[in-house]
Amino acid sequence: MEIKLIASDMDDTLLNKDCQISPRNEAAIRKALDAGKIFLIATGRMYVSVRPYAEKLGLDVPLVTYNGALVKGSLSGKVYYEHKMKLSTANEVLAYCREKGYYLQLYVGDSILIKQENDCSRMYTKISGIQTTAIGEALYHTDEAPYKILVMTKSEEFAAVWQQFKEDFAGKLDVTSSKDNFLELMESGVNKWEAVKSVAASYGVQPQEIMCIGDSNNDVKMIANAGIGVAVANAKDSVKQNAKIITASNNDDGVALVIESILTPQAKQE
Repeated sequence: MEIKLIASDMDDTLLNKDCQISPRNEAAIRKALDAGKIFLIATGRMYVSVRPYAEKLGLDVPLVTYNGALVKGSLSGKVYYEHKMKLSTANEVLAYCREKGYYLQLYVGDSILIKQENDCSRMYTKISGIQTTAIGEALYHTDEAPYKILVMTKSEEFAAVWQQFKEDFAGKLDVTSSKDNFLELMESGVNKWEAVKSVAASYGVQPQEIMCIGDSNNDVKMIANAGIGVAVANAKDSVKQNAKIITASNNDDGVALVIESILTPQAKQE
């Protein structure tokens, strides 16, 4: 079956080590659009952090942000899909993190709220290009439902903290990660795949007509469920195990290579 929609993760997938879209990746995306394909960016990043990349390319594409909690057009501003965390759940998580002493970032609207600036917040700003806002103890109660909450821990504690969140917030949160110490918390049922599938349905595209590309744990569901799931060579083993194709790394134009392959006449999904 023909692939009609392509969804790609950003960090460590579409972006190279310099956090740039390579000329070959850019050219491949344009060729896909010219061939009538729909191209989505699917990321854990916030909308305002992703939009400049699409604007630079002049692409009005749906941006799947906050791991699927918000899908919004990069140039049109059209909201395709929105699913914030329940306010009661958010405040429960904030109290929990306060008690445990975890560093957290609260994503409300277009802002990242933190307690106080530290090495974690500075590192995140360097990656995302977005400045955090320190609000002190006010961080631990919100009157506005967030898109997500990000918790950072020490690497040696990460697996245990992840498991504890899954157990203590079962049925309330979707828990995943985008980097080794980035624990991403969204409303239950919110993930990249559900958002990509929802956008695809609005275009009349079936799941088997979707190709998804990624590298990390928050990409597993979309890669496992898409018609063609693709892992870049630098992906985690859990991602590769769920992929049908392993392409080159993010530094070697892996996204371009797999897009180019489906644009050839013989590339059909059986």
